[in-house]
Amino acid sequence: MADTILQMKSITKEFPGVKALDNVNLEVERGEIHALIGENGAGKSTLMNVLSGTYPVGSYTGEIYYEGELCQFKTLKDSEEKGIVIIHQELALIPLLTIGENMFLGNEIRKKSGSIDWDRTFNEAEKHMKQVGLNESAQTLIKDIGTGKQQLVEIAKAFAKNVKLLILDEPTSSLNDEDAKMLLDLLISFKEEGLTSIIITHKLNEIIYCADKATIIRDGATIETLVKGVDEFSEDRIIKGMVGRALDDRYPEREHKVSDEISLEVKNWTVHHPLYPDKVVDNNISFKAHKGEVVGFSGLQGAGRTELAMSIFGKSYGTGISGKVFVNGKEVKMNSPKDAIKQGVAYVTEDRKTNGLILGESIRFNTSLAALDKISGNGVIDRNLEQNAAEQMTEEMGTKTPTVNQMIGNLSGGNQQKALLGKWMFTEPDILILDEPTRGIDVGAKYDIYCLINSMVEKGKTVIMISSEMPELLGMCDRIYVMNEGELVAELDAKEATQEAIMASIIRSSK
Repeated sequence: MADTILQMKSITKEFPGVKALDNVNLEVERGEIHALIGENGAGKSTLMNVLSGTYPVGSYTGEIYYEGELCQFKTLKDSEEKGIVIIHQELALIPLLTIGENMFLGNEIRKKSGSIDWDRTFNEAEKHMKQVGLNESAQTLIKDIGTGKQQLVEIAKAFAKNVKLLILDEPTSSLNDEDAKMLLDLLISFKEEGLTSIIITHKLNEIIYCADKATIIRDGATIETLVKGVDEFSEDRIIKGMVGRALDDRYPEREHKVSDEISLEVKNWTVHHPLYPDKVVDNNISFKAHKGEVVGFSGLQGAGRTELAMSIFGKSYGTGISGKVFVNGKEVKMNSPKDAIKQGVAYVTEDRKTNGLILGESIRFNTSLAALDKISGNGVIDRNLEQNAAEQMTEEMGTKTPTVNQMIGNLSGGNQQKALLGKWMFTEPDILILDEPTRGIDVGAKYDIYCLINSMVEKGKTVIMISSEMPELLGMCDRIYVMNEGELVAELDAKEATQEAIMASIIRSSK
């Protein structure tokens, strides 16, 4: 007989103008890995926020039964006391505190006198760090460890709270393939020890690899639950459930009409680290991109791709930068992002929440930020022009929102990404640099963004795409440059490019 640890019955949650959850049901058995999947805005994170008490009882309708008991959580602490711990996509760690301090922040181990017992704090921290395979001192600062290890700190924090049900929201979105596999293997080993996990991810291969069941949510409603070993448990079957139809081709077709005319050429570009000027981040890089072309940049984490893009975009990264940039055959000096925008160059950051958007402001406010001169006169913003611009870009990008006055932080990840693209498309760029443009978004939203890319290059524009997803580069690009350790190590035509060829180029060039 199944041992059910969690039942969520008829959960309905509304926000102003939006029904985020509509009579959702979820059942999770003890000791399984249960995937929760759906398009951006489907309601996955909202459902988990209801479960964790982030949205307290009374703000939704329906019932939650945990270990057979009706639960009415008013705060996050209420659910954590029951052993339910949620790890959000944006890690809740303070960089300038130690691992041990972060792990027991708000849950401090104290002496009888009331002061913090630091010896016990660090000893307990290291005990839980060993559980997750993190071999660091608990007194190491968070800023001194990589993203993969920071993710392990979050899981160790959960063990410090005696976790029984672990919820992970996009746990691998900022990890490289190697760190992502290590994390999934860790979840599988926890399952063997009896831990129950719920994982939200858009990476379907991860669901196939580690999940026992997958519950699909579409437009705020439960569609179905697929069981590994019973139902068809393939990427195509999951996509069909997510989008309501089969997605026969994940990359929209495009006529490859690449012009002979070069729109962007970079020669002998060298960039030094902004804090450690002796360290070369990008070394003597030369490349070119044609009109009507999608040019990809592949490489492992730390290869220098983002730093290259940001340094070209008005020297917004780096110091001691040397080399030349040519736009439409003419050498240009882009010493600030404003200069780059004037030259028709736009850069869409990989970190939309920190560097791309102001989450506490509306879509209307964000849309025109990079081109205020288009909606203002004599230094005064024309609110009607601002409103019209936002509505136009929202429609062109296909951003789902009740109104452009909606706070951008309330949108799903995919719709935030579309709003970010709208912000830069409003500058009318001829050269668009996209840094991880589909990170953390679902297959449907990815397809929409691919269509926007194709639309740009069909008009003779140039798109430079940096992506850690090799299938994405292979499916979208005309040419692919491969970077490793700050150097350009290969240039592959789309017809000859394969994942194996890209990795072989990286391995051959490793020092």
